[in-house]
Amino acid sequence: MTERLYYADPYRLEFDATIRRVERTDGRTLVVLDRTAFYPTSGGQPFDTGALGALRVVDVFDEDDGTVVHVLGDDPAGGPAPEPGQDVRGAIDWHRRFDHMQQHSGQHVLSAAFDRLFAARTVSFHLGAASSTIDLDRELSREDIAAAEAEANRVVWENHPVTIRFVSAGEAVALPLRKETAREGTLRLIDMDGFDLSACGGTHVASTGSIGVIAIGAVERFKGGQRVEFVCGGRAVNRFRSMRETLGSAVRLLSVLPHEVPDGIERLQTETRERQRSLTALEQELAGYRAADLAANAEATAAGKAVLAAVDKDANGLKSLASSIVSRPGYVVVLVSTSRPAVVVAARSQDVSIAANQVIAGLIARFGGRGGGRPELAQAGNLDASAEAILETARSLIAPST
Repeated sequence: MTERLYYADPYRLEFDATIRRVERTDGRTLVVLDRTAFYPTSGGQPFDTGALGALRVVDVFDEDDGTVVHVLGDDPAGGPAPEPGQDVRGAIDWHRRFDHMQQHSGQHVLSAAFDRLFAARTVSFHLGAASSTIDLDRELSREDIAAAEAEANRVVWENHPVTIRFVSAGEAVALPLRKETAREGTLRLIDMDGFDLSACGGTHVASTGSIGVIAIGAVERFKGGQRVEFVCGGRAVNRFRSMRETLGSAVRLLSVLPHEVPDGIERLQTETRERQRSLTALEQELAGYRAADLAANAEATAAGKAVLAAVDKDANGLKSLASSIVSRPGYVVVLVSTSRPAVVVAARSQDVSIAANQVIAGLIARFGGRGGGRPELAQAGNLDASAEAILETARSLIAPST
């Protein structure tokens, strides 16, 4: 079992240790020390990074027996590999460590606020790279969530001490822990001056003021309760900076004041919908003229008046145009996109006997692709041929030579 120096002093950034074991597994170097200040991934909190001697520590994890394993990167200088019995100096990346301390401590305060104000229990916690989440066992209103956020920040700004103490499992039973624990043996407790008392192996700040601020982001329903996203300290500053830049861009683009941005966006959405309706009406009118022109130049065949044409439209545009043509009696239509692979639409008027889906099936058999439909209207896509070749084959399918 590895002695965990961060248990007693999470602010310790350098330490000396002796290598107990070295392994090479899947191209990675795994090192076990007699003591470490590196935090391994556990309890929703990610691992620390840093260095052991000249080598980078890129991952840290627990083994079942309580041993902490350090995963090392390759030595860019090509130095000697670490060996058992060797003394080594470890150094923790402070920026990552302190960020995790702020987020994890903030989670304790926020979870305690939800519990104290609304008896909403935290069932899980995840510390992510950009934000963190807690899952509550029931849903709360927006007003309740805002109240818990305000209460949590009150505790942060009052700068309560955060202390670490160790008790036996038997002693813990008599203590007001926020969440019961099934762990045996000696328990490590994080005490936030009576506001929250929890068994936890993570790294935490020395006083709540070091959390800085707790800001709740997105809230969504999750497994009968709610998932609450939040950021603390430096992450909250980064989030504010990003939002400030986004809002500033919106203000410039909309030519409005910051508080007028929502109304400005709503106005743009309304104008866009109106323009889209006008555009759709114009496209339909143009399609009608285009359909009339194609119908007027149809080929006379034994199957009916055939419209065979390549048109610069997508599948929806081709279907709309074909449907407009076959609204007239006596027509069979095959329209091909000008793009390649090609999209093909076939349609017929109600008084025409040839089946559009059979024409499409013949084209797929000849040129590949996938599709189908009804006798009245069918389509296919991904045909690997030129529009000219497809239309020539369609002509033979509609009016085969005798």
